[in-house]
Amino acid sequence: MKKPTLVSSSDDLVNSPSHYNQYGIECKDAIRAMLGPEGWESYCQGNVMKYLWRWRYKNGLQDLEKADVYLRWLMEQVEESET
Repeated sequence: MKKPTLVSSSDDLVNSPSHYNQYGIECKDAIRAMLGPEGWESYCQGNVMKYLWRWRYKNGLQDLEKADVYLRWLMEQVEESET
């Protein structure tokens, strides 16, 4: 799965925060494998909703960027499922 590039820094807090990568395994990859395609779609949808809900009150633009990442992952999964 390709990652959208939205933020550039040594610790990318939107696309690949270091605190979500332990022993070479990204947390999102473990969750995706555990949930399967339909569960992953629901997980992504829920996170899009969460970040859109709170962006004005918590992290502003960073939350909008996170919502965008989850929306892209959701669209990628839907495309994979349709082929």
